[in-house]
Amino acid sequence: MTVLEDRIEMADANIEGLNEWFERFERMPVPEGFRVEIVGGTVFMTPQRDTHWMIIRRIVRALEDKFGMDVRVFSGVRIDFPGDGNGFCPDVALLKDSAEKDATGRWQHQDVEFVAEVISKGTAANDYGPKKAAYAAAEVPLYLIADPYKGMCYVYTQPKEGDYITRTKITFGEDIDLTGTVIDLVLKTDGFPRDQD
Repeated sequence: MTVLEDRIEMADANIEGLNEWFERFERMPVPEGFRVEIVGGTVFMTPQRDTHWMIIRRIVRALEDKFGMDVRVFSGVRIDFPGDGNGFCPDVALLKDSAEKDATGRWQHQDVEFVAEVISKGTAANDYGPKKAAYAAAEVPLYLIADPYKGMCYVYTQPKEGDYITRTKITFGEDIDLTGTVIDLVLKTDGFPRDQD
């Protein structure tokens, strides 16, 4: 067996394992308002807070204002990313216009152009750590973290070798200038709510 065949077999086994886990969750009574993700083979179930949702909604609206209502932007939709056991449901994922679902009916990480994650207290380490690494490994050109606890946004660009070369820090209330990036817009954060909890 060649190295490539070995990697393909491992990837297939990884996807089968993720599929099995997600099928179990679909049969389970997951409480309404909770989101389930698998990060590095570990299952995380987190409630969506109103602050969290308000920030997601503002980002999605900005994308719809820029690209129109038919833009391929999703929230909480499973996309498998590189790494062992990474079935993420990003808070916001923008796909290329040419994106198509695979044979299993899922979107592919190769088509993701922009991801935004809004920090939840219990899973913040994922967004700053393994998810950031997986997005960089997938060569997602633009990754935004909005942290309502710190009142900060972090913009990551230029993915290379499993990390991002550039990180820009912006305080809530300041505009995020994303012109010249794949989304080419200025994102206003003055309406991003803070969370004290």
